[in-house]
Amino acid sequence: MARTKVGIVGCGNISGIYLSNLEKKFENVEVAAVADLVPERAQAKAVEHGIPRACSVEELFADPGIEIVLNLTVPLAHAEVTLQAISAGKHVYTEKPLAVSLREGERILTLARKKGVRVGAAPDTFLGAGIQTCIRLIGEGAIGMPVAASAFMTCHGHEAWHPDPAFYYAQGGGPVFDMGPYYFTALIALLGPAQRVCGSVKRTFPRRFVSSGPKAGQVIDVEVPTHAAGTIDFAIGAVATFVMSFDVWHAQLPHIEIYGSEGSLSVPDPNTFGGPVMIRGADDAEWRDVPVPSTFADNSRGLGLSEMVDAMREGRPHRASGAMGLHALEIMHAVHEASSAERYSTLRFPVGRPEPFPAAAEGAATVTPSGPTDS
Repeated sequence: MARTKVGIVGCGNISGIYLSNLEKKFENVEVAAVADLVPERAQAKAVEHGIPRACSVEELFADPGIEIVLNLTVPLAHAEVTLQAISAGKHVYTEKPLAVSLREGERILTLARKKGVRVGAAPDTFLGAGIQTCIRLIGEGAIGMPVAASAFMTCHGHEAWHPDPAFYYAQGGGPVFDMGPYYFTALIALLGPAQRVCGSVKRTFPRRFVSSGPKAGQVIDVEVPTHAAGTIDFAIGAVATFVMSFDVWHAQLPHIEIYGSEGSLSVPDPNTFGGPVMIRGADDAEWRDVPVPSTFADNSRGLGLSEMVDAMREGRPHRASGAMGLHALEIMHAVHEASSAERYSTLRFPVGRPEPFPAAAEGAATVTPSGPTDS
């Protein structure tokens, strides 16, 4: 079967893993061209990865052979590039978030429906073996009915390692918009759609100092909140508590835990595709490791795009959808709106929970409850 041709817009830091994976890991897609506002950057990526053509964004959109645009631009440009690609009749898969503003996110899905094209949205980490193992366990009733959850992402920002970290502190940045897509998307995949959000946010440090890379010594003015805490009420009745921060030097917190009526489930880092996964039943004396299949357990960025191509060919919904991206985006905005308004924010764009992804669960073992052990 012929490979679907993809054109990449944006050749920055994240493009390397996409190009490597699309070249070696996924046989249903082919990168036909790359484009960037800095032509030299696109040319360098084309040479490095053996891409046939580096061109302008306009040339890429005009190429009739390219069916899908992979949007890897910075967050503030996501909506503009995606809307332009849709207007050119292209399907789009975009890096997270779907857009910076909720209104832009709505426009993207509305225009896509009008043009009859698909929109996919990162993150696709929830399709990996780790979170898919957790989805399977919840579906099997391994912890009973989900009652609550917790999600924690704490660090001290990206200026100590990223070569160009300013956008993390500009509009569209901050911990909620940077890392929230991973955590909120994972929670949606695990628990289904959310209904309302309550949050509190703050900006702790008005300036950040770049300490590594070519821009070491530069000062960044912080425009967005860098610490957020809150709760999310899900349609199934579960309540999730979250903290997301660029203001924490050190912490000992889980990434995500799901608490059920019959036990608890430890979910791996949603910014990864693999494990570890641990479970502890109501009568278990200790946590137990759950084997995680090896398929899609490594860094598989691009998996959501590849699965979207399969879905297009099979005439079914794709899993890392624009609708899921919009629901996660609405949660992110609701955190900040709830803090400003000092009240819960009710969500208007629910999405169906994506179907489990069988390809990431091949060879999975059945987990049975265990009783208490002698101490």
